[in-house]
Amino acid sequence: MPVWITATILAAFFQNLRFLLQRHLKVTTLSTMGATWARFAFSMPLVVVALGLWLWISGQSLPAVTPAFWTYACIGAMGQMLATACVVTLFGRRNFAVGVTLAKTDVVLSAGLGLIVLGEAVSVPVMVAIFVGFAGVMLLSDPPKGEVALTIWARLFNPASGYGLLSGLLFGLSAVCYRGATLNLTGGDELLRAAVALLVATVVQTATLGLWLAWREAGQIGRVLASWRVSGLMGLTSMLGSLAWFTAFALQTAAYVKALGQIELVFTFLVSALWLKERSSSKEIAGAVLLVVSVLIIFLGALA
Repeated sequence: MPVWITATILAAFFQNLRFLLQRHLKVTTLSTMGATWARFAFSMPLVVVALGLWLWISGQSLPAVTPAFWTYACIGAMGQMLATACVVTLFGRRNFAVGVTLAKTDVVLSAGLGLIVLGEAVSVPVMVAIFVGFAGVMLLSDPPKGEVALTIWARLFNPASGYGLLSGLLFGLSAVCYRGATLNLTGGDELLRAAVALLVATVVQTATLGLWLAWREAGQIGRVLASWRVSGLMGLTSMLGSLAWFTAFALQTAAYVKALGQIELVFTFLVSALWLKERSSSKEIAGAVLLVVSVLIIFLGALA
């Protein structure tokens, strides 16, 4: 099995665990931005340790950095940070499974952004998958009971769908930029380049959002630090998942990595049904199935 496939499956698994822990923090003790910052603040020291260990074990030196690397890494970091905030906000509007599934529109958007930003074209099957995935989003965008929406326009542009689609756009942008960042490091193996790019992104995210919290949400940083038991575990799953994502981006185009990464939906619905005891409607399940079909089309196209 290609390394990028293994890395992507691991990334999806750890990301699902991280979303679950982040949801817990959001609905119990922290604000949206506090729960978002906790992920970066607690994962950053672990990234430093992981990078140092790999440099020592592999005997490599740090890769050379190009000017384009900093641009890609910083834009990707900001996009991922804002996308994460959108997902955390969305958890308060729809159940766990639907919240994560709406964010998975990034697979569709990554294909277009990859072509525009990096010139990485997609095949005809990917275009077919875009329409299949859009149909799934339409089904998932129905608001919950109590929120009346009679038209297609209203179903698509309700607040829950807005947060989900915006998070998908921002996650897609960050994925393409992270691939661009790893491609603009010279020297070292894929894991080393992934770790360096991840460290830079995490430092930018921790510093930027930390300053925002200190300015706009007094006391929130203290609450984050007080939640170290859950936040520390979330930081570990975040570091493992992000390192796997970055490794996959170093090996394969963002569109294909994100396509396969939607295997996370399987993990998400299992957690939603078996652990959180949440119930999904028939339309939500049908929408998720269409998104999974979209994943399979793109995945098979990648192997062709």
